[in-house]
Amino acid sequence: MTHIPHGAHLIAGQQIATTARFTSDPAHGDAHQFSIGNPDLVAKACAAAEAAFDDFAATTREDRARLLETIADQIEARAEAITLIGSQETGLPEGRLQGERGRTTGQLRLFADHIRKGDYLDRRHDAALPDRQPMARPDLRMIQRPIGPVAVFGASNFPLAFSVAGGDTAAALAAGCPVVVKGHSAHPGTGEIVGDAIVAALAECGLNPGIFSLVQGGKRDVGEALVTDPRIKAVGFTGSLGGGRALYNLCAARPEPIPFFGELGSVNPMFVLPQALAARGEAIATGWAGSLTMGAGQFCTNPGIAVLIDGPEADAFVATVTAALVKVAPQTMLTPGMATAYRDGAARIAKGQGVQSLLAVDADARAAGPHLYQVGAADWMADHGLSDEVFGPLGLVIRVADAAQMEEVARRFAGQLTATLQLDDADTDLGRRLLPVLERMAGRVLANGFPTGVEVADTMVHGGPYPASTNFGATSVGTLSIRRFLRPVCYQNLPEALLPQDLG
Repeated sequence: MTHIPHGAHLIAGQQIATTARFTSDPAHGDAHQFSIGNPDLVAKACAAAEAAFDDFAATTREDRARLLETIADQIEARAEAITLIGSQETGLPEGRLQGERGRTTGQLRLFADHIRKGDYLDRRHDAALPDRQPMARPDLRMIQRPIGPVAVFGASNFPLAFSVAGGDTAAALAAGCPVVVKGHSAHPGTGEIVGDAIVAALAECGLNPGIFSLVQGGKRDVGEALVTDPRIKAVGFTGSLGGGRALYNLCAARPEPIPFFGELGSVNPMFVLPQALAARGEAIATGWAGSLTMGAGQFCTNPGIAVLIDGPEADAFVATVTAALVKVAPQTMLTPGMATAYRDGAARIAKGQGVQSLLAVDADARAAGPHLYQVGAADWMADHGLSDEVFGPLGLVIRVADAAQMEEVARRFAGQLTATLQLDDADTDLGRRLLPVLERMAGRVLANGFPTGVEVADTMVHGGPYPASTNFGATSVGTLSIRRFLRPVCYQNLPEALLPQDLG
């Protein structure tokens, strides 16, 4: 199914075009023109979201669950068109986009099931004790309530699962919060189709169209206008550390500061413990190479650093990784800018203190080939830039002298989304020493696997201490993510008729 984009913004159910336009930059296929957003459009979208908030916050869980499921249905009804234009805009293979679409609709349906159960509301009741001495206790009830309109920034690397109808939007709608999305200019046609699906779902469910708006394109002024609009009460963001930190600072500097839930960057270190390295180093090396280059390394959970004890087993590990990476052809990156940033990042790592280049596959224009480097632990610890994320298929091996230095290296990492232990039974003692360090470092700690691939489930945590994210107590994936857009309210001695229906 061929989709010709209308190129307009979606403001409270209306297609609104602007005279200023930008042209998409697809990896292949036709380019299209799209309207460029501006602060006035942002203000209109935020005003519509605020006007819709009271009624949407008062909807039943069943009403919101039905909305989420209807959005999923409307996305699936546009499946072929989404896959076609998504592949053209991003260069991602059709199979990857089909899987990501399934993840997106599955997430919407999971959230619908979750809010129907009501456990996320954390309802509590302390009954009145009028005869308690020396002071009576009032009747106290507590429940989680929606925080207000939410701003969502679409991600570059996930045109579906972390964008217009992705995790942040699904969580906010599940909580009862209207959403204003700033679409990502890397895939505006994909965002438009998904936005149309949300608009259609709201109409089918008979809900206020102000619950959702999509503003396309625009420069820094659009993002700044969105996070500083006084009607916006929280922000969801997935992107670069620099861009995220700038928006975070704006949120904190507002007359009324608001929470900024940013997922910013991570190198996701993997610690290969000695017995595992000796017993199955070749298999671990091959698996790491595959995880490192999956999707041209354009995953926030890309395991960019491997830490292992120096010696013959480390030599064999590096040789196996190098041989596996040589076979990986250059892959198209999401945007030309990302390809340029990847090459710049690889050049920066290559100039690092004590760094040895093991492999550098050249690629043209928008493509990226794998790079592999190694460095000694002392040099790595002396050069903080070697722990910065390079977005793409780049790996760095850190060689440590012994188990004690491995633990020392672990303590030097900043906050991460994930940390991985490759270990066998004989490594348990060392694993036990490392685990408390990794718990403080990362939101997800895994053993004998690779972190690429984030399960959407009740137990998932996709977040971590700064700079992995700006709020270590939150997750952007899984049902717990809904709690970001709720706040606890206590009701003291309120009559039953005034209580929220979920407390009645």
